[in-house]
Amino acid sequence: MKRLHVHVVVRDLDESVRFYTTLFAAEPTVVKDDYAKWMLDDPRVNFAISNRGDEPGVDHLGIQVEDDDALSRLGQRLRDAGRAVHEQKAARCCYVQGDKVWVRDPQGVAWETFATFGTIDVFGDDPAPPMTPAAEEPDCCAS
Repeated sequence: MKRLHVHVVVRDLDESVRFYTTLFAAEPTVVKDDYAKWMLDDPRVNFAISNRGDEPGVDHLGIQVEDDDALSRLGQRLRDAGRAVHEQKAARCCYVQGDKVWVRDPQGVAWETFATFGTIDVFGDDPAPPMTPAAEEPDCCAS
């Protein structure tokens, strides 16, 4: 089963935790000094916020899968879409460890597809890999 992932960079973590807790009518499942996450079932989303980013706003979107086989199939679909993909094995980010496949959509939005296999005690040091801006990507549908 897949879960949509949204990561938003916020200015004030405490204020944002209060806001999203009220919006979702649920307490976060993870709260750290620089990060909070809600694993919601209605809607089915992994919604994360942090104060680790350049600009407040949506940092990236993603799809969380449950195992390596599902991640492999999703990564192949991204390749089939004609986009440059960037793989990360055993990445350490957002208090978890997992394998990831990153891509930018035609508008330049970063998408992270991932399967996690463990938690870690620190935010981590594996940021999204540098990716080709959308303007430099080949147009998958050009004739």
